[in-house]
Amino acid sequence: MRELVLLFLRLGATAFGGPAAHVAMMEEEVVRRRRWISREEFLDLLGATNLIPGPNSTELAIHIGHRRAGWPGLVAAGVSFILPAALLVLGLAWAYVRFGALPEAEAFLYGVKPVVVAVVAQALWKLGRAAVKDVFLGILGALALAGVALGVHELVVLAAAGALAAVRKRGAGRSATLLFPAMPAAAAALGTGAGAAAASAGLGLLFLTFLKIGSVLFGSGYVLLAFLRADLVARLHWLSEAQLLDAVAAGQITPGPVFTTATFVGYLVAGPAGAGIATLGIFLPAFVFVAASGPLVPRLRRSPTAGAFLDGVNVASLALMALVTAQLGRAALVDVPTLSIAAASAAALIFLRISSIWLLAGGAALGLVLRTFG
Repeated sequence: MRELVLLFLRLGATAFGGPAAHVAMMEEEVVRRRRWISREEFLDLLGATNLIPGPNSTELAIHIGHRRAGWPGLVAAGVSFILPAALLVLGLAWAYVRFGALPEAEAFLYGVKPVVVAVVAQALWKLGRAAVKDVFLGILGALALAGVALGVHELVVLAAAGALAAVRKRGAGRSATLLFPAMPAAAAALGTGAGAAAASAGLGLLFLTFLKIGSVLFGSGYVLLAFLRADLVARLHWLSEAQLLDAVAAGQITPGPVFTTATFVGYLVAGPAGAGIATLGIFLPAFVFVAASGPLVPRLRRSPTAGAFLDGVNVASLALMALVTAQLGRAALVDVPTLSIAAASAAALIFLRISSIWLLAGGAALGLVLRTFG
């Protein structure tokens, strides 16, 4: 438990770059360095998190905690991963309220983003070698990538890939292919109930609003922005458009899960108590969904049809990760210094096996130097 808590506290305080980068850093720590789980089991957990609502990287941390230390580990890993990011965002919210603006982070991120691209690309290569077990799965992954790039909903792509792989394995795999896709319907029902129950005011309404969002949200931080705008700006009028964009920026420029945007919003609406309530509301469903689905993953793997379903979901999940990596690369690799940082980071990861934590620290320092004296 001590090792588990310390690892996820460190990751929560240093894991910049969004869910794809978080997944890459977790793979490095729990598969390659510590060997807590195999690469194949890691892929199964990653695929399962993509089929339930909520923050994928946080749910992956919760899954790993459960595998490592049972139910206490489930709670400890998730809380440890969320807490550092929530505290950092809380500090930004305090500064924002006091000074009216977010602290400047451009120079810091200038050097960090190229390292993140290298870390994610390396993890994607290693995970892809384990996930693409045959030509069919390779073609399925390519089709999934094309589908997401063309705008098909992520959940549809994941479910379709799993179903195709299961049908190929055994035509009678109907029950297995419907098991995980049925979970979003349960999530939507929970979210609808939360919204209907939100008749009270103050902290109760704040909690239920974020509980609903955490219960039904699939997709990236941009999808989170759409949900927050609909509820907080258009319906409840708690925030202005500018305040909402600043809240989302606070979640993106800090390490750990982007969903800590809720901490920022809660502080703006109701101070420190609001920050705590909003954070609890948006992350609580992730613990519930992982607790419900986690024990099923090993049992599904033992079934040939269900195992094939997971194989299909895994290659589709990596296709999503590949698309995010390409988007990160376009945003991060903008000149010769950033290309050089990314190339040096990739070489250090592959040949010297340097921890990504040290590379991120070095990238941040280089970014500050280059932007200050360049």
